[in-house]
Amino acid sequence: MTSAAVLSVRGVSKTYGARRALDGVSLEVGRGEMIALIGPSGSGKSTLLRSVTGLVTVDAGEGVIDAFEKRIQARGKVTAQVREARIRMGFIFQQFNLVGRLDLFTNVALGSLGRIGFWRGLFGRWPAETKASAMAALARVGVADYAGQRANTLSGGQQQRGAIARALVQKAKIVLADEPVASLDPVSARRVMEILRELNKSDGLTVIVTLHQVDYALRYCDRVVALKAGKIVYDGPPSHLGKDKLIDIYGPEFEDVFWEGAPQ
Repeated sequence: MTSAAVLSVRGVSKTYGARRALDGVSLEVGRGEMIALIGPSGSGKSTLLRSVTGLVTVDAGEGVIDAFEKRIQARGKVTAQVREARIRMGFIFQQFNLVGRLDLFTNVALGSLGRIGFWRGLFGRWPAETKASAMAALARVGVADYAGQRANTLSGGQQQRGAIARALVQKAKIVLADEPVASLDPVSARRVMEILRELNKSDGLTVIVTLHQVDYALRYCDRVVALKAGKIVYDGPPSHLGKDKLIDIYGPEFEDVFWEGAPQ
């Protein structure tokens, strides 16, 4: 792991039965990068993202994952250091992962549990710092007016912005977003991507986001990593990811739906 890297994945594989979801993947992520993971369904994007947090255990072997100079996984086992590293990682799921019966404020305040303790949070005994941080985060993503509303009564876009606010309260240094806009309408999807981009640029937050929308990857991210059949087949700037390479990644059918604004 280089001194400039906040995340290092080296020689990682993951097998499900006869299928190799990850095949010797290596990736270094520098502080403050905004990276899109793209590729066909089943290419390994979500598996890679979840392996970084230890939610998926990689195959035994030489594969190693480090984050913030803490060992996450090695030799097919999650280490005892994963808990400490996870405190600095905010994970945003496709289906928001909010507690529907709780109001939005409480869902966002739950991001502080790693610092204040589970039992204090369970009984809603939020410190003043957590209350202020939660409301500031909700305002930052534009949903402060919905703080007292139950999460399951909010739109998908509002819930996803709440999930981002929770990561801010967590004081995450890396945001890992797994298809965060897949369930959203185009307007809400763009707003979520704009928020992630603004946090990356203004706060220096490291963002790794898996996307099926190639145009969003090209528009909002400075680096694109493409996976195909569990292997990294492209890693570089979006400006170099032309039509021919995208067709190679996704197959000839991609040409029929190719985004007109992509580089030729």
